[in-house]
Amino acid sequence: MTLPSQMKVIEMREAGGPDVLITGIRDVPAPAAGEVVIKVTAAGVNGPDLVQRRGHYPPPKGASDLLGLEVAGEIVAIGSDQTAWAIGDRVCALTNGGGYAEYVAVNASHCLPIPEGVDEIDAAGLPETYFTVWSNVFFGHQLKQNGIFLVHGGAGGIGSTAIQIGAAMGLQVYTTADSPDACAYCENLGAKRAIDFKQDDFVPILREAGGANIILDIIGGDYVARNIKAAHADARIIQLAFNLGSKIELDLMPVMLKRLTLTGSTLRSRPEAFKSAVAADLQKLVWPFFAAKPAKLRATTFTSIPLADAAKAHQLMESGSQRGKILLQL
Repeated sequence: MTLPSQMKVIEMREAGGPDVLITGIRDVPAPAAGEVVIKVTAAGVNGPDLVQRRGHYPPPKGASDLLGLEVAGEIVAIGSDQTAWAIGDRVCALTNGGGYAEYVAVNASHCLPIPEGVDEIDAAGLPETYFTVWSNVFFGHQLKQNGIFLVHGGAGGIGSTAIQIGAAMGLQVYTTADSPDACAYCENLGAKRAIDFKQDDFVPILREAGGANIILDIIGGDYVARNIKAAHADARIIQLAFNLGSKIELDLMPVMLKRLTLTGSTLRSRPEAFKSAVAADLQKLVWPFFAAKPAKLRATTFTSIPLADAAKAHQLMESGSQRGKILLQL
């Protein structure tokens, strides 16, 4: 297949609001050793994209400066030392940037087949959240049978993924959301109970249930101390974002008394080999849930927006009104 020399992309004029996103032209990337080039069908919009656009999440050394951490599409070129995929394969993939474009080069071992029963466009919204949730919550960890898993922000991309995987793995999933409608959405995904945080305090609810064994938090701020109160002894509290701020005053005595683990990570900076291992784990242990009868996992696309309207997609995500994933479609 002969590829064009140039492609349309979404660039940033400067750091700032959604209006800094503009259409540009770049050279089509060539695959390095161990890489493939994907002709993008759709790309996911994620929280780190918004943070990078604001100027607070620079790409790692050697990564594309373009936004976009996940895509789905067709492999159209392969680099040397790459034997897992062939030209014409349809995949979804975790990228290190560059997804807001017609073509993107990615590590071949960070690609996954389109899950059975999932549309290719919808598959673009899977990699970033599935890699993130699996690597932080499940990868390399022993799970307490029927343990309680508290997921904050259940109606968003990370939350809707965490609810589904948690339920599929046999956990009792509790979640927080901002409205009765959002709570109903979360319970439809498999949450045992969704808590409208504008009406109810999650802490006494979780304490009455016995305490959370795992807590996944994107809120930060005063939620950090409240998570500690809601946690069972020996629980893990995983911080993925800080929508209410990362600088807090905290009494650490309960952490010691309950033997809690407070942890967190960013996926983009993890070693390539780590992400490859997570991809292999997902394909082996998680992707079969999509093919189960009935399916235990499903894509959670809220809407797809043309790539040229990326600014509108960012405005929508910042409004917090979405349920699941926002995609950019080519």
